[in-house]
Amino acid sequence: MPLDISPPISPHCDAFQASWIATVLNLDWPSRASTKIENDDERIRRQKQELANLFNEASEHGINAVVFQVSPAADAFYASSYLPWSSYLTGTLGKNPGFDPLQFAIEQAHKRGIELHAWLNPYRVSMDVKASTRKELKNSSKDSPPSVYKTHPSWVGVSADRYVLDPGIPAVRQWVTNITAEVVQKYNVDGIQFDDYFYYETASSPLDDDKTYARFGTRFASKYDWRRYNTYTLVQEISDKIKSIKPNVRFGISPGGVWRNKADDPLGSATRAGKTNYDGDFADTRRWVKDGLIDYIAPQVYWSFGRKAVSYDTIVKWWADTVRGTKTDLYIGMALYRAGTATASEPGWQAGGGLSEIKRQLELNQWLPEVKGSILFRQGFLSDPKLKNVSDYLKKTWGKCGQK
Repeated sequence: MPLDISPPISPHCDAFQASWIATVLNLDWPSRASTKIENDDERIRRQKQELANLFNEASEHGINAVVFQVSPAADAFYASSYLPWSSYLTGTLGKNPGFDPLQFAIEQAHKRGIELHAWLNPYRVSMDVKASTRKELKNSSKDSPPSVYKTHPSWVGVSADRYVLDPGIPAVRQWVTNITAEVVQKYNVDGIQFDDYFYYETASSPLDDDKTYARFGTRFASKYDWRRYNTYTLVQEISDKIKSIKPNVRFGISPGGVWRNKADDPLGSATRAGKTNYDGDFADTRRWVKDGLIDYIAPQVYWSFGRKAVSYDTIVKWWADTVRGTKTDLYIGMALYRAGTATASEPGWQAGGGLSEIKRQLELNQWLPEVKGSILFRQGFLSDPKLKNVSDYLKKTWGKCGQK
């Protein structure tokens, strides 16, 4: 019988102990109530206090890096020359909120010894395709640039019932690169992160990019190969641009948890994921790691140890094997939001108010030398009364480390 090697309990204090702060749909910040405050000074005061509270909470839990969403849907939580101010700040797309949230977040993070990574969604333009959304996207504001939906309608398609930029258009790639470069140039961020929204489709709402393929993809054997070329080239160009501006700013990607299933590729993981990076998002994340395009990868391993088709340990160990010998650091994206709530296929999430599963996952991360840290999705759940056991555990473990 193999030896039962128990992972260490104590945290590695040089680890990346992070959280995501999601601004899309006002998930973590700012509160929807704050966006309805009519007095601008009062709204600004309220939103700044809410954000400061989140960084206080992060510090109390030993979090040493926050991934802060600054462009959820071709909009901005900072003063941009390309994007309109986000409607999630004031309720109105393009309206100046009266302060710079990204600059304020950087100040709040750094004075607590916390890294600030700016999280951008490169291709998403909206969260739905309602008539009211189209009207909003077409409206312009004197406070900031108009939406790309209005200025470059030929770049925009529909995918997964949302407006998205077509990744196959070279001008789109340049535009996304310019947006990223603007953040790196203007702000003292520690990192830039893209998430899993590359080619984000559903069976009922695929992206119609046949015309784009006919125009730009004729030298490729298949449209799918061309799509993977498009995402690879975007990541490569973003990486080169960041390093040319500020070499110390780190560039990371947080894709879905599974690169590819072994049934489709012998290099894949022993999983049966319904959607994978390679075949679903057309993002060859394994190659990005092997070719050194990114400083870190943070796969979203949002399953439990008990989920047989996509078990946590199988996926994390596959990624550990994949990054070994490369220059790419591995952080694991963890489903804090699932803790404390069981499902038929994953009853383990409920044990101990979610603590049993989260503790086991963190211990595996600490045990594997290739795993350099963990990111919790998402920070708002740290204050959920149902997750008090998890919160207390993080304070006792991560909290011992102090800040970087």
